[in-house]
Amino acid sequence: MTQHWLRFLHLDTVRFGTLEGEKVRVYKGDMFGDPQPTHSTMQLGEVKVLMPTVPGKVIALWNNFHALGQKLGLEPPAEPLYLLKTPNSYLDPNATIRKPLCDGKVVFEGELGIVIGRTCKDVSEANAIHYIFGYTCANDVTVADIIKRDPTFPQWVRAKGFDTFCPFGPVITTGLDPAMLVVRTILNGEVRQDYPVNDMVFSVRQLVSLISRDMTLNPGDIILCGTSVGVGSMKPGSTVEVEIDGIGKLINRFE
Repeated sequence: MTQHWLRFLHLDTVRFGTLEGEKVRVYKGDMFGDPQPTHSTMQLGEVKVLMPTVPGKVIALWNNFHALGQKLGLEPPAEPLYLLKTPNSYLDPNATIRKPLCDGKVVFEGELGIVIGRTCKDVSEANAIHYIFGYTCANDVTVADIIKRDPTFPQWVRAKGFDTFCPFGPVITTGLDPAMLVVRTILNGEVRQDYPVNDMVFSVRQLVSLISRDMTLNPGDIILCGTSVGVGSMKPGSTVEVEIDGIGKLINRFE
């Protein structure tokens, strides 16, 4: 069964629940443990939607889509290539992505996020699906020209770790087949990315399994699956939207 889980602020209290049309069903307990529905509902317009989880870590993939790899002249990697997005970069839906004080071209990267639901260590590809809670929309914002600015040290973490550089949400959707999803990124009303998730080099199951061999994945952690063709720069004053049918639309301003 498909459900749309969200975290929200209401009367100075952070709560969580499920989206039922324009209403929010309030739950108690632990979203990733044994969440219990209450009899309380409220209108979506009465609450402030927050990032749907507070991850201990966000793992971001590089060169995980055949189409972008071919465009860049890159061979498919033999194993997942990834970095970590730092917690200071996490950003709520509808909040503002801030231009860093340093110079450089700021680019959007619309991506599918895998949200882990159970403690996950060294799991098989066949069992990986049982450790996934659901999926969310994400924007892996990057100052692109920082990465190779110093020829002795690629600066992936700095380029992607500025404050506000990892918006995600607005919900986590359960019960989806990720291979059927399409990611669209819209800049100022113009579709700039429109690519199928099934073009990934490493599938959702493979990513969870292979990364869990390297590090323990905890409930609420997110794996960003990487991006595909259409990545581009944003100018201050822009609105960027990452939309995945079945999940929703993540909207942020860039100022």
